[in-house]
Amino acid sequence: LAARTEPGPFWPRTHELGTYLGVRVDGTLVAMAGERLRPPGWTEISAVCTAPEARGQGYAARLVRALTERISARGDRPFLHVAEANTGAIALYERLGFKTRRPVTFRGFRTP
Repeated sequence: LAARTEPGPFWPRTHELGTYLGVRVDGTLVAMAGERLRPPGWTEISAVCTAPEARGQGYAARLVRALTERISARGDRPFLHVAEANTGAIALYERLGFKTRRPVTFRGFRTP
C-alpha cells in the first residue's frame, strides 16, 4: 500500500517504530496509519494512506482518530507532517483538530 500511495518515507522496518493500524476489505489492505518518531512528550502519526479505490470511506479519519486516542492515553501529544500540496490530507487533519504549526523542508539521506 505504501508503494502505491507514497505517504512519505516508509522502509521495510518502519512498522517496527510504533503501532500501525490498517483497514482490510476482502483481505486486501486498503488504508493504514501508524506511529514513527517519538521525541519526548510527542508521537508522530505517519504513513497515513488510503488506496485510491477506497478513498472517501472515512478510513483515514478513523485510523488517525484511533492513533490520536492511543497516543493521548499514554500522555503524549500527536503530531504529523504533510506535504503542502496534499490539500486533501490537510483538510482531513484540520477537520480532526490538527493545526499547521510551521512549514518545514523535508530532506532524506541514506548512508552508502
